[in-house]
Amino acid sequence: MENSFKDFIKVKKHFQLGELVTETPHPLTENLSQNSKKNLKLAIKQFKSVDELALEEFKLYLGTLQELHKNVRETILSGHKVFLCGCGATGRLSLALEFIWRQENKNEFKDSICSFMAGGDVALIKSIEKFEDYPEYGAKQLEELNFSENDLLISITEGGETPFVIGATQKALEISKKSPYFVYCNPDNILKKLVLRSREILENNRIKKINLTIGPMAISGSTRLQASTVQMLGVGLVLKNFNSDFQDIYEDFELFKEDFKNLKTDELDYFIKKEVQVYNKNEFIIYNSCKKSSISVLTDTTERSPTFSLIPFESSHENLMSLSYLVIKGENEKLNSWKTLLGRNPRTLEWSEVSGIACLNKAMEYDFSENSIQRRVEMGKQHIFDVSVEDECIKFAFHGKQVDFKTNSHFLGQQLLLKILLNTHSSLVMGRLGRYESNVMTWVRPSNYKLIDRSIRYILTLASQSGIELDYDQVCEILYSEMSKGPEGPIVMKCLKRLNCA
Repeated sequence: MENSFKDFIKVKKHFQLGELVTETPHPLTENLSQNSKKNLKLAIKQFKSVDELALEEFKLYLGTLQELHKNVRETILSGHKVFLCGCGATGRLSLALEFIWRQENKNEFKDSICSFMAGGDVALIKSIEKFEDYPEYGAKQLEELNFSENDLLISITEGGETPFVIGATQKALEISKKSPYFVYCNPDNILKKLVLRSREILENNRIKKINLTIGPMAISGSTRLQASTVQMLGVGLVLKNFNSDFQDIYEDFELFKEDFKNLKTDELDYFIKKEVQVYNKNEFIIYNSCKKSSISVLTDTTERSPTFSLIPFESSHENLMSLSYLVIKGENEKLNSWKTLLGRNPRTLEWSEVSGIACLNKAMEYDFSENSIQRRVEMGKQHIFDVSVEDECIKFAFHGKQVDFKTNSHFLGQQLLLKILLNTHSSLVMGRLGRYESNVMTWVRPSNYKLIDRSIRYILTLASQSGIELDYDQVCEILYSEMSKGPEGPIVMKCLKRLNCA
């Protein structure tokens, strides 16, 4: 799946997405990186204000979930399955939703939800390079999971243009008598204008569309933040209330929103500063998570890698260590730690196309049991950051301080509140470490065509702000040249320096 500069230039028009709302900078966070260093309390407040606006916008879409609620209910009660599909952040939220489902439905319905992401469960830990750029892989994964004519697919894509998710959606049309759903966060008119593959989906009357456009992200293009929050909330509320009245969705949303309003995110100030201090001393962190919080903690920590160009979670065969790692309290065996993380056995890909990088043997190179603590200690000094979800509380404990974030919410709501806390925490840690400028991801890892285009756009934008106008193709060639030297480092700033713009 290796691609060259010339390969990208041939298809660039299909991945130039700068006009999408989810790709534009948010006006409320123009100075986020500066505030993260000089006025952390204000940066935390800025971040929460963007989450708040996203939830206000999402509330307007609740009514559009009614038909989905009806179709999910009919599918499950008739003994068939609802499949959730995503890629990257939406893939991880799909897996998290299945985990939540299995925690709350330990009955005849426990296997009624089946989630998959581009690259299989191994991609939960580390993105499979370029995988999301291939629609045929989405179709193949869906078929391999025995998707049938009576099953329902819910496809989730923040941008509304991911080829993998579109491929799965089109295959579902061929197989099932039930119309698939397509959940996305950008305006139809912009998607139709920019992306042919999106236009084909949006203009197909057999596909049900749910548009959850809620505005830009707190860090531009970082759809692991607000976009994935509202998508997880929307689909999650439908699943939670599949066997109850639709009106209950409104009540659950208000309960969650009240919890969010009362969420004391300013308490993160201490933890952000302490985590940065650890990294500045070239030391490391183990997130010691309870079983209920493990998939949310893992999602945030693994998503830091492509967003901020960090070393991803190391396997048992690698010497380079990630800044942070997940350990699940009470687990003492590798495979069981995976089962606890997912709420089921791992689903991996034993394909020749991805031989050795998405298979079960690869998954077993990552151990989230307590055995990993000693392995990490032997590689460098570790600091333990405890995270847990209890009945009415999310607990953070680190470096002698514990904060209890009180909640009255349902389990879905707790997981989303934890997601928001972790997203805020990690984003501002990275801001203090200089991993973005203003609200632009200067350290983004261009691991697929969408992120390659994003990197090029950021280079063009920052150069233009310095009064220098550059050519897209010229910048693309420089980007590929820099990428060939290794994935680490501030790729955007490296290219600007090479172009004499920094």
